[in-house]
Amino acid sequence: MTDQIVATEPADIPAFAHNAINLASAGLGARALQASDEFFAPLARMLEDAPAVFYPDKYDDNGKWMDGWETRRRRGGGHDDAVIALAARGQIDGFDIDTSHFTGNNAPACRIEACRSETDPGDDNDWFEILPMQALTPDSHHFFACADTQAWTHLRVHIYPDGGVARLRVFGTPTLDAAAVAGEEIDLAASLNGGRIIAFSDAHYGTYQRLLAPGRGLNMGDGWETRRRRGPGHDWIIIALGNRGVISSATIDTAFYKGNFPDSCSIQAADLSDFSGDVDDAVVASSMFWEPLLESVKLSADNVHEFNSHQIAEIGPVTHIRLNIFPDGGVSRLRLPGTLA
Repeated sequence: MTDQIVATEPADIPAFAHNAINLASAGLGARALQASDEFFAPLARMLEDAPAVFYPDKYDDNGKWMDGWETRRRRGGGHDDAVIALAARGQIDGFDIDTSHFTGNNAPACRIEACRSETDPGDDNDWFEILPMQALTPDSHHFFACADTQAWTHLRVHIYPDGGVARLRVFGTPTLDAAAVAGEEIDLAASLNGGRIIAFSDAHYGTYQRLLAPGRGLNMGDGWETRRRRGPGHDWIIIALGNRGVISSATIDTAFYKGNFPDSCSIQAADLSDFSGDVDDAVVASSMFWEPLLESVKLSADNVHEFNSHQIAEIGPVTHIRLNIFPDGGVSRLRLPGTLA
């Protein structure tokens, strides 16, 4: 029996959003800083990781409860805006401005500016337009590519003239100051350091992107979990490291996975830095032949498993890893400390 390769995004998602890191993810550390108005729904909801939901009969003191950011109806001209801090400084490839469930109250148009600041910015900061005015429609995902190539820390979102946005996704790549961390040990797989998931055999439960998120899992849905395997074989997930580096240890956390943790796991790795083709397309086919980084080890329920340098094979610099779990189950977090090559 051959495992079916599962893409990490639906086919109708644009290329810039495939396997991308959401720099506006609250779960990764993005923050809502200020908004001109939050009468119906707070700005922070726009950064939530879970898809927006709708409760037909849910109201609060100000009116209909909406899952997103929603301002009151403007009567005196002008427009609304809000400022957010990205989870990490990064280069932006594109946006998804999602108006799900906002039908007669969505923002009709928007534009986005960006800045770089070591502290939370104000009006005196230099703001640069990176997404010109775009029309928005009700209850829809709006994907817009970003041609800018600079790295940014904060965004200012303008909506015209008012209304609601359910979710803002900012697809991009965190920028790591290699000189600042030279010789230091960092988590080479962390999303905030540029690590991203390329493909997996299955991700029926949970939120697989959270495998590389900071902190420990919040519950059994905060991690990568596969369905129960009824045939031969085992499950796997492939990760592109944020930077080419030498892995010195590994941490595999099965937090909250008690009756559904994997029996065992192993890790394979490869250096694909010299590959001249589309690396993402090539990794799955070649991954089963990669060198062993961590031989098969037993796992236990709801536990942090740390594997030191004596258990990690010395195979030199690598760019990609494949985590194999036997035969199936859930892993909350994966850490791969190491140094940049």
